[in-house]
Order: sequence, then structure tokens, then C-alpha cells
Amino acid sequence: MRVVVQRSKQAQVTVEGKSVGAIEHGLVLLVGVTHDDTEQDARYMAEKIAGLRIFEDETGKMNLSVVETGGQILSVSQFTLYGDCRKGRRPNFMAAARPEQAQPLYDRFNELLREQELKVETGVFGAMMDVALVNDGPVTLIVESR
Repeated sequence: MRVVVQRSKQAQVTVEGKSVGAIEHGLVLLVGVTHDDTEQDARYMAEKIAGLRIFEDETGKMNLSVVETGGQILSVSQFTLYGDCRKGRRPNFMAAARPEQAQPLYDRFNELLREQELKVETGVFGAMMDVALVNDGPVTLIVESR
């Protein structure tokens, strides 16, 4: 799994002009799944992201997790994270898992985040979505299970 993690002051995802998920303070996660990902990858990623110390403490140091700050999660499926741009001008998406494999794992990843007592909002898997966010910092990280 590959996840782009963005610390956010607020974020929203819309589909066909309708809001389907929104958060205030927390993390926006763009989540990609590849062919050989398993529940073990989803579990590792959920625990890693929930525990990432990327929020500032009272001294201004990145020392607190989204759980510790009472933040929320906006999780958006993003197969294009596995786009390969090394050849030609059009990305190759062969490394992205097919929807029938990716969606159950993406859903499980979100369930595992909820088990960390996080409020998790999502987009709509496979839909064309508009994601708006105010990136806090900006802080953006790429986290991979491999």
C-alpha cells in the first residue's frame, strides 16, 4: 500500500457536486493499493498513520499523533498513486490493484483506522471526486507498507 498523508486544517470530498465526506483538523489520506497487498499491509498502514507524530505539541515540535490531537481522517482511494511515468508520456497503471481486490482492502484499512477510535470520512471508491483541503504546514508525507 502507498498513502500520501497530508496534515489538514479542513478538507472535503465531493462527487457530482455533493459533499460525501468532510473533516476539520486532521489528516487527508490518498490511498493506493497494489496487487500483492494484504490485510497485513492495511493493518501496518493504519497503525503507522494513526501513530505518526506530525502534529505540533505546546513547544512547536512535531510530537503528537492524529489520535492524540483528536483529529479526524478523510480517506480517499487513489489508484493513480501506482502510476508509472518512467516510459513515455502516459502513465502506466499496471501496478495498481484491480477494483475487486483494491476496494475490500481499502475498506478494511478504513475500518482499522476506526478501530483506533478515529473519525474516518471517505470518498466514493472508483468515482470521479473533487478533493479540497487546506494543507496545514504544509506537511505532506508518503508512507508505504513495503
